[in-house]
Amino acid sequence: MSTTIRKAGTYYVILISGAAALGGFLFGFDTAVVNGAVVALTKAFNASSWLTGLAVSLALLGSAVGAFCAGQIADRYGRVKAMVVASGLFTISAIGSGFSASIWDFTFWRLLGGIAVGIASVIAPAYIAECSPAQMRGRLGSLQQMAIVLGIFIALLSDYFIAVSAGSAERPFLFGITAWRWMFLTAAFPAVLYGMAVLTIPESPRYLVAQGREQEASTVLAKILDGNILAKIEEIRQTVFQERKPNFSDLLRKNGGLLPIVWIGVSLSLLQQFVGINVIFYYSSVLWRAVGFSEQDSLKLTVITGAVNIITTLIAIIFVDRFGRKPLLLIGSIGMTVTLGILTTIFSNAAMDAAGNPQLVGSAGILALLAANLYVFCFGFSWGPVVWVLLGEMFNNKIRTLALSIAAAAQWVANFVVSTTFPPLLQYLGLGTTYGLYTLSAAISIFFVAFFIQETRGIELEKM
Repeated sequence: MSTTIRKAGTYYVILISGAAALGGFLFGFDTAVVNGAVVALTKAFNASSWLTGLAVSLALLGSAVGAFCAGQIADRYGRVKAMVVASGLFTISAIGSGFSASIWDFTFWRLLGGIAVGIASVIAPAYIAECSPAQMRGRLGSLQQMAIVLGIFIALLSDYFIAVSAGSAERPFLFGITAWRWMFLTAAFPAVLYGMAVLTIPESPRYLVAQGREQEASTVLAKILDGNILAKIEEIRQTVFQERKPNFSDLLRKNGGLLPIVWIGVSLSLLQQFVGINVIFYYSSVLWRAVGFSEQDSLKLTVITGAVNIITTLIAIIFVDRFGRKPLLLIGSIGMTVTLGILTTIFSNAAMDAAGNPQLVGSAGILALLAANLYVFCFGFSWGPVVWVLLGEMFNNKIRTLALSIAAAAQWVANFVVSTTFPPLLQYLGLGTTYGLYTLSAAISIFFVAFFIQETRGIELEKM
């Protein structure tokens, strides 16, 4: 069956993919906005390091729940309706977090927002993959990661602006509301915009075929592709048609246990988090303050790191369909291992102050900053966007959303583990040992990619 993308269809598919990827923006904003507020909310609620870690990262367990349920929601009610639900939960969480009265109250609203993040993290890549022509799927799939890093950057920039304008995250800002509370309240605006955007896009043609709504699917595909649309519909039908709706038994082998492809997806997700990337985005202001930078300088450094992440994701968008998924992952794994190894060495040999915090002076501080941003660079063009591209396309039509749900849920659980353990690891083991663990994970990822990842560049979803 021969179909090519229509010229006008290129702009159309970019438009609808961009709208779906706005969920990634909220995903990034919601998970990074806590960076500038973590010290202030710890003081406001008089919370211990363990409670602070839970407040920051319990939202990630909510994300695991949201991701786990997202596939079933999307297969029953559609991709678009699932994204609308995520938008509503995002909005409620932003307002609740901003006006929370206690650490437990705050944690509940963050947990609710986490569920929205989990739903969006599954639905956006699945929707984009299902609407994209094979020759554009890698670049369009990378829009999810671009939206995530933009969300992270805007959250960090917003935190910096609010903290500088108020004088500190602990001081009052507009209308007498404390600055750190405004950091969370600002998320309500993009949450509403996301809901409005997804209400304007069509349903996934592959979902429509699975529901027997083939005329609607033809209408959507005709806006994207030239060629024999009816033949494309038939090809999709053959891969999704079945007497029952998909369920988790489809992910199991006949002799029990998950299918190997599902294990590969889960392992990709786990390794993406175990390299410690979100420590940079959740705790970087704490990290840089621990090594001697002021609050404002620490926030400024996180903004720079966010900008580096955006630039490198653009590199991924340019090259993911040209060079392929596997080469980018391999290069990124090697780069992360080297840069994390440098950070481990620097932190392990740093002098300690009276409070037990490492002190980086002279060239050591500059080298740590360079290594941290090079690490983000290596992650940003490889494991950041490429993992989401692979998760959106590596599974066949029959199991895509369910398998993606399992893999994304595993990713959020791993994110939770890494984020929750960072404050106590920093306190009891020090930065050197902590970063040594992340370095080990990066080294393992090299061998995992080399032996287990198959290239998917240019392959139609119906042939997965």
